Amino acid sequence: MPITTSSPPIRQPCPPGTCICNRDALLDNPAADPRILLLTQHEEKRLLARLENCASLDDLRKLQQRMEQQLGLRTEITPGHNEVRSMRGIRIVVHEQDGLCRKIRQSIPAAIRRGLERNPEVAYELLNEHDLLRGT
Repeated sequence: MPITTSSPPIRQPCPPGTCICNRDALLDNPAADPRILLLTQHEEKRLLARLENCASLDDLRKLQQRMEQQLGLRTEITPGHNEVRSMRGIRIVVHEQDGLCRKIRQSIPAAIRRGLERNPEVAYELLNEHDLLRGT
């Protein structure tokens, strides 16, 4: 019986003219990191659900590390430069890279904000990590 190896599914291309992800350039460049293309639409939904349901800052940080290890996707979550009065004051950056769809770049910060609104304790831990709640 012959052994067949199948490659993992990769993300379908965006409709022409709707995205600036440079998916084709990523596939054509043998030196590029194609891990981000492993984030299929099904996996994207799972990732967004996990981001929304993080129960602690430690869980959120571990998920950030796993996204970087498995997909090469780097994110930064820090308090904004000005006063933080709501979840909008928390700065969430998804670093651009070839193959990363514009839609995903927008949906990841939105999912993190929904998770912070659902679990404000995580936001307080984030603020305390940066000494913003030092005496309270």
